[in-house]
Amino acid sequence: MIHTDPAPLPFTAFEDVAAISTRRSARWRPGLAAQSGPALHSEIFASSREGAGAAVALALALDDWRSIPRGEVRKEEDRRAVLWVQTREAARLSGRPYRAGLPRELATRLIHVLADKPEDALFALEEGLRCRDLAFVIGEVSGNPRALDFTASRRLTLAAQKHGVPLFLVRLDAQRDLSSARMRWEVISVPSAPLRWNAQAPGVPAWRAELFRARTHAPGEWLLHQDGVRLKAMRERAADNDTEGAMDWTAGLQRRRLPQGA
Repeated sequence: MIHTDPAPLPFTAFEDVAAISTRRSARWRPGLAAQSGPALHSEIFASSREGAGAAVALALALDDWRSIPRGEVRKEEDRRAVLWVQTREAARLSGRPYRAGLPRELATRLIHVLADKPEDALFALEEGLRCRDLAFVIGEVSGNPRALDFTASRRLTLAAQKHGVPLFLVRLDAQRDLSSARMRWEVISVPSAPLRWNAQAPGVPAWRAELFRARTHAPGEWLLHQDGVRLKAMRERAADNDTEGAMDWTAGLQRRRLPQGA
């Protein structure tokens, strides 16, 4: 057996490894875009039987958009449009965006594109990412279309990185496949917490979100909900499982929650 003596290695090499390990073990949390910038390419896997996919995509997009520091420019002055691209099949399954139900700051500047084929949707998404006049781009695609292979995913990632426009791509009823997305989520709806003053009234929407792959964060699961205009998250797993979750980078890659009744 060959033994390698670590003594000749420079001490800075160990420091670099420790720094990389620390960054990779950092947990995601709302508002993180204020320190590390927005996630420029995210995928959200969800069932078409509920609206969790589009809801979480919009919640994550708004959380990053509201958290990014803008210097002397106030957030209310950022009047850039938002692009929302759907295939016809995705729109049939989950419905089109309801403009009156969107946050007030987005209701008057949403650009909606309905594409006949996945190829057309991918073209619209990539062209949108090349436009710096867009605050962010949301896409919805159903299943695992052949057009959305690793090459197409890589093109979206490069366009988002080059032009600085974040993409949140909802994958409805899709299997986890190869992708260059920097953050990949699996989300489902969960019961809302009862309201304080009227337990019979509809509560605030809530979701269980599993981050099963991320370039700069350890995987984990959270319970998400909106608290006014802010996104709140609570870790679902106990704190003593943090070390295990940080070390097991393949956790969740083989798992896939199939929709009920599938």
